Amino acid sequence: MSNIVVLGAGVSGLTTALLLAKKGHHVTVVAKHMPGDYDIEYASPWAGANYLPVSKPNTDFQSWEKATWPELERLARDVPEAGVHFQDSYVYRRAKDAGTPIAEWFKELVREDAWFRDVVPKFRVLSKSELPEGMDGGTVFTSVCINTAIYLPWLVSELLKRGSVVKRGILKHISEAANLHHSGKPADLIINATGLSSLKLGGVEDKKVYPARGQIVLVRNEPGFMASTSGTDDGDDEACYIMQRAAGGGTVLGGCLQVGQWESQPDPNLATRIMKRAIGLCPGLVPKGAGIEALSVVRHGVGLRPMREGGIRVEKEVLSGPGGQKVTIVHNYGHGGYGYQSSYGVAEAAVKLAEEALKTKARL
Repeated sequence: MSNIVVLGAGVSGLTTALLLAKKGHHVTVVAKHMPGDYDIEYASPWAGANYLPVSKPNTDFQSWEKATWPELERLARDVPEAGVHFQDSYVYRRAKDAGTPIAEWFKELVREDAWFRDVVPKFRVLSKSELPEGMDGGTVFTSVCINTAIYLPWLVSELLKRGSVVKRGILKHISEAANLHHSGKPADLIINATGLSSLKLGGVEDKKVYPARGQIVLVRNEPGFMASTSGTDDGDDEACYIMQRAAGGGTVLGGCLQVGQWESQPDPNLATRIMKRAIGLCPGLVPKGAGIEALSVVRHGVGLRPMREGGIRVEKEVLSGPGGQKVTIVHNYGHGGYGYQSSYGVAEAAVKLAEEALKTKARL
C-alpha cells in the first residue's frame, strides 16, 4: 500500500483520509488547525451541520450529495458515538425571495419536486395549514444534524485506530507535504483538502477560491427539529435556519451568506436579528411570549465558507516543487457551505482519482 499525506483536518480532509486508511493506505494527516480548535480559518467546527441538498440535478455535485446520505444515515442509526442524529427538517419558501442570493443557494432545496425526495425518508409537501405566517410553500423530510464537536474528533479516532498519524504543520508550498509522511519516506501522493487556504498555498494559489462569511448563535434551547427559509426581510444575504445538534451539542441559529467578507468578529446587530428571526420562525424555542432574552447563549461564532467559482475541485495534478521534484496531488476543496452533506461522495471521488494516479505511477 502507498504512503499518502492529506493536507487539511476539516471534514473533507478527515473523511478522505479515513476512506484511504480503510483501503489499507498509510496515511498522515497534516494541518494547521485540528478538531477542538476554533479559528476563522477552520470552517468545519462552525457548521450546522446537516444534510440539506442544494445541488442541481444531473451534476457531479448531485451524485456526491446522493452518495453521502447512506453513510450519514448509517452513522445516525448505528454509530451513536459519532454524534449524528436524525431530525425532521422543515424547509419553507417565500415567493418574494426569488432571485436573492439565499433563494438561489436554496433553489433546489425548496422545490416541492426536489430530486432528493426519493433519497431521504418521509419527504412530503406541507399543507397550507402547516405553513408559518408569511410562507408560500414548504416541505419536510427526515435529515440528520451533526454535533461537530463530537464528529470531527470521532473521525480522528477512526484514523488512529487504523494506524494513521495526525499532526500539526504549516506549509508555504504544497510540495513540502511530500516530506511529511510519518514513515520518514517520501509520500507517494498528496491530497489537498486545505479549503480556503488553497487561495494562498504555494503551488496551488487558486484565485477562484473566495470566502462567504457566516455568523451563528449557538444556544442551549432545543426546538426538537430543524427549520430553514428561502430568505428574510433583513437583507438579501441574511438567512434564517435552526439546527439542533446531536448529543447535547446545542442549537445553531443562523445566519448569513456574506460573499467576499473576511471579518472574524461577530456583528452584535446581526446576532440580534438572527435570534429574533429564529424565535419568529420557531416560537417554541422560548417560553410563550418571551423574546431573545430567554435564549441561553453558549457562544457567538463566525466561519468562512470555502467557496469556489465553478464549484468543488476534485482533480489530479502533477506539480514541480521548488527543488524541481515531481509531486502527484489530488485536490479536494471548494466545498462552500455543503462540506458535510457531500463529504463521503466527494471523498470517494478523490480516493478513486488517487488510486488511479498511484497505479499509473507504479507502471512508470
